[in-house]
Amino acid sequence: MTNLIKRPIVIQDLIDHATYISRDNLDAGDRFLYAAEATFQRIAKLPGMGKLSGFTTPRLAQVRQYPIKGFNKHLIFYRTLPEAVEIIRVLHGSRNLEFILEQEPEP
Repeated sequence: MTNLIKRPIVIQDLIDHATYISRDNLDAGDRFLYAAEATFQRIAKLPGMGKLSGFTTPRLAQVRQYPIKGFNKHLIFYRTLPEAVEIIRVLHGSRNLEFILEQEPEP
């Protein structure tokens, strides 16, 4: 398994999404968090399984995306590094994804 690095903002993304989902159903918020972590682990085992996002910004060209199982509109954005997988953000697919990711500082 490849090492997994989560940017600090990923934790805030997860909290924000779980809080939003939990407003109608507390169990759904918990399920979201468990599903996100399980998906992170799956990506760490098989980093090539996500599709390239196809962003036009050159520095985002190698960013991959993969949906959270059971929450398919929530996408994990990550890049593969020589010794690790870096989780960049977890975002809802309806947002302006490339614009948001362009705002992220380079690691």
